[in-house]
Amino acid sequence: MTLPVFLSDAVTGVAPGSALVLDGDEGRHAATVKRIRVGEQIVLTDGVGTSATCTVTDAGRASLTLRVESTVYAARPDPLITVVQAIPKGDRGELAVEMLTEIDVDRIVPWAASRSVAVWRGERAAKSLAKWRSSARAAAKQARRSWLPEVTAPVTTDEVVALIAEADLAVVLHESAQVPLAALALGDLKRVLVVVGPEGGLSDEELAAFSEADVVRLGQSVLRSSTAGVAAVAALLTRTRRWS
Repeated sequence: MTLPVFLSDAVTGVAPGSALVLDGDEGRHAATVKRIRVGEQIVLTDGVGTSATCTVTDAGRASLTLRVESTVYAARPDPLITVVQAIPKGDRGELAVEMLTEIDVDRIVPWAASRSVAVWRGERAAKSLAKWRSSARAAAKQARRSWLPEVTAPVTTDEVVALIAEADLAVVLHESAQVPLAALALGDLKRVLVVVGPEGGLSDEELAAFSEADVVRLGQSVLRSSTAGVAAVAALLTRTRRWS
């Protein structure tokens, strides 16, 4: 049986035999919702590579006291995968974040595309971003990831252009592109960027701005914005050492 995973900065640099306390939201979830008891084991991860297998030595109403049994550090693998996700309507944004996290994307960047139906402003922007980040945390625990994905603040089109310039390979998904994603040569890459447009498609101005990227299609069918990035990243990862 796989052990439940919880997030805690306390495991960074910790040694076997150390005592830790899991409290806060994670401790409350472990003690109250999951009802984890003395003698059971869990895994704590700091989200930046370190995971520790721990035994519960005391269970409070909203916290657990733990003994560290073993630790392991997983180096962040190459290539680093960033997805620029045009903000979709409704809860499809959280769905995209959840699936991208499950397939091991490193960074998710919300993008306010010109044809995005949903608009993040003011209080709504803060709440929506918090939902994306919460979805990423929950999915990372479910997927047993040692590294949590970064979910950045929303970016503009000009900022997407800057991200394209930084990448070793930048691809823009477009249903009318002539070049299939499978035709791209990958080589030895450190940074890969995938740009996913909104349900209404990319504007001519956005395509022109992204001229330094490879504009590609996935297949004959047109995918939703919330699933296109997942399909593209999965196809790319099968051709890298991360999934080899």
